[in-house]
Order: sequence, then C-alpha cells, then structure tokens
Amino acid sequence: MNKLQIQNLSKIYPNGVQALKNVSLTIHNGMFGLLGPNGAGKSSLMRIIATIQEPSSGTVTFNEKDIIRNPGYIRKQIGFLPQEFGVYPKISAEHLLNHLAVLKGITRKNDRKEQVWALLQQTNLFEDRKKAVHTFSGGMKQRFGIAQALLGNPQLIIVDEPTAGLDPEERNRFLNLLSEIGENKVVILSTHIVEDIKELCAQMAIMGMGEIISQGNPVESTKLLEGKIWTKTINRASLPEYQDQFKIISTRLVAGKTQIQVYSNSLPDSGFQAASPDLESVYFTTLSKYHHPVHI
Repeated sequence: MNKLQIQNLSKIYPNGVQALKNVSLTIHNGMFGLLGPNGAGKSSLMRIIATIQEPSSGTVTFNEKDIIRNPGYIRKQIGFLPQEFGVYPKISAEHLLNHLAVLKGITRKNDRKEQVWALLQQTNLFEDRKKAVHTFSGGMKQRFGIAQALLGNPQLIIVDEPTAGLDPEERNRFLNLLSEIGENKVVILSTHIVEDIKELCAQMAIMGMGEIISQGNPVESTKLLEGKIWTKTINRASLPEYQDQFKIISTRLVAGKTQIQVYSNSLPDSGFQAASPDLESVYFTTLSKYHHPVHI
C-alpha cells in the first residue's frame, strides 16, 4: 500500500502571493479528488508533489521517504499529466512515446517496445500510432498524456485538470481510462469539475484560497446535507434582497429566470422547495463559507 503524506505545506512566491497555506493531506492507493476553483492553489500543490518546484515550508513524503530532500526517489515513481503540455511537431505517437520511455530510463529496446505498444492499446491509440501527436484531437492528446504518464509503471500519478475542454464522449472515455489505472496506485485528480470527482473518487478534498477547507468521502459528505438544501426561482432584480435574508450557496439561470440554492436547517420560507443534495451542493456550500456564492 502506497502512502503520500503532506504536512503543513506552504508556498509563497517571490511576488508575495501565498499559493498554499499549511496544507496537510494523507493519500493512499486509489483515486483521490482535489477539487477547487481556478486559483485555489491546486496546480502549485501538484507541482510541489512532482518536485517541479519547492515549498516555502512543510514536508512531503512518499512511503516514508522525504521527496523534497530526495526528489530523485519520487521522480522514478511518478507519472504527471500537467494542465497543458507541448509535443514535438511531426513526430508520431509511437516514436514520441518511445523517446519519452528512453528519458524515463527504460533502456532495453524490447522492454520499451512492449510498454509503448501496451500503453497505446490501453489508451485506444494503437490504430493512430503512426500519426503525429500535434494533429490529435484534444481528447486523443489527453489519452496520449496518460500513456506517457504510465511509462515505467509509476506508483504515484498526478493529473491536473484533465477533462477541461473535452467533449462529453471524450470525457467519458478519459474518465474510464483513469478508473482502470487507479486501483493499485495513488492517483490524484486535480480539477474544478465536480462531476469528475463524483464519478471516480472515494476520497476527496476541497481547496480554496490555498487551504484545504474540507475533506472526506463524497457520498458521506453529500448525506450530511440531506434536508438542508432548498431552491427557489426568483426575479433577478430581487436577488440582493434574498442575499440579505438567506445563505445562498449558488445561483443559476433556468428558462431565463434566476434559480437560487440556499443552505438552511429548516424551510427558509413557503416559496422554497426541498432539493436533493449532490456533490455540487457540498462544493458550493463549502466554498460559500470562504467565497461569494457560485454563479453557474
């Protein structure tokens, strides 16, 4: 059983921006969701775990080994799919994956070919292996990104905002691929898309303003909100009045009208209807304690 432990991690950039504030997490094998809005500090945390940058203070250990002091240890065991990654132009998927395998230290030619072909099959790219990666669709590039992240059988895999911009079919294909690889490894899925976490992760944490503001099991966290989420459709002009009276956690437009979602232990007033909570409710309720209500 692998174990990633993050303790009191902080990061302050030279311009004075504090991206992380005393972040502590313990993550074991399986899919772990890191959920938060853009600017919450997720990417800074991912880069520190991947030893791309150093923290200002705090520790990160993987299987009891300090990876800040020993970055070589984790670099042999990590696969990283960043939010954006570039590829060499005019190089085929098979050729590029083989080149990256060499960089990862897979020196025996037969071993490389076996891994490259197996990963191309696993990511459903084998039929397109002769095509240049820069011509791939967004979803195909993300699947290629997972293929390169899996080279060398890493025990810790980080994927940062992997489904942003993908169409529904490609998103489902990508999430199914992640679920296949997430059983015997630590897989951290960093995203601002609630549905990604809901469908994949048994454990999750919500980040906001550089801090961990909530963590737990998505299903159990949702159950805690039963009987406490209410909705009402209102005129947009009356929104400030409702904001003064109720704890609004989100607003959305429905058929041109504004629908508000409110957190309350009892019926706020006779115009509200009870709503079944979901992971979005958990997310919005948590963020509303630290931010303004979410507008969808």
